[in-house]
Amino acid sequence: MTQSMTAFARREEQTEQGDLTWEIRSVNHRYLETSLRLDERFRPLEMKIKKLFSEKLARGKVDATLRYKAPEAQQSSLNIDHDLAKSIIGHCDDLAMLTTRPAPVDMLKVLQWPGVLQADSLDQEALNQSVISSLYIAIDELIETRGTEGAALQEMIEQRCTEINTIAIDVRERMPEILEQQRNRLAERVADMQVQLDQERLEQEMVILAQKSDVAEELDRLQSHVTEVQNVLQRNEPTGRRLDFLMQELNREANTLGSKSINTETTRHSVELKVLIEQMREQIQNIE
Repeated sequence: MTQSMTAFARREEQTEQGDLTWEIRSVNHRYLETSLRLDERFRPLEMKIKKLFSEKLARGKVDATLRYKAPEAQQSSLNIDHDLAKSIIGHCDDLAMLTTRPAPVDMLKVLQWPGVLQADSLDQEALNQSVISSLYIAIDELIETRGTEGAALQEMIEQRCTEINTIAIDVRERMPEILEQQRNRLAERVADMQVQLDQERLEQEMVILAQKSDVAEELDRLQSHVTEVQNVLQRNEPTGRRLDFLMQELNREANTLGSKSINTETTRHSVELKVLIEQMREQIQNIE
């Protein structure tokens, strides 16, 4: 299944240890790049979380934010480490004796000192398990959204492939008629010039023109690349880089078709091909 790299997922979970909310956004990127925004209490989980993303996703720039809200009971019940607070105040008094203009100790700043103000203890291990389990669900939702977006991209690309194949068939069928028109046009020009041109030489010129304007190989490769694009879209694996390479090959054949054009119709077809290929290329940038 074709997966898009553009998606969003949100997962909320209420636990005895508090409320957890995961928000995950992903956009197109050449490789997998994961950025995390976590509460400090969850920093030890950072490597495990990044590893989980790398196991589930292959490409994309991923921004994941975890919001945590402690239980109401814990927010209203706080403990002070009196021994630590006394030690800090004592050190402040010692420093005050070294100056002639001591400032009073700011108790609010003492409370802000790490470890002085403590919340009721909670089961951090259980909370960590909830973080990981909710992340699994959030990533699965992200992948599901990527799949939905990818299906829409695949449908659009397959439509463009059909149009390219139709143009290739039309050009192939029209080439004998185009060459005959060119032959008649050359004969008319010779007649207008009122010069005698050896019939054999005229045939030689037409053979040379036919060789220079022969696009059979380009059309064969064009249709072959289209078939490969359709096959790649059916693979159950990341296909973005392969599809991007095929777009380059398709564009090369469209350019050659245009350079060999001997009438406005094939030139127009060449332009149409380039437009279709560019439309696909833009969307393929979002495919994983």
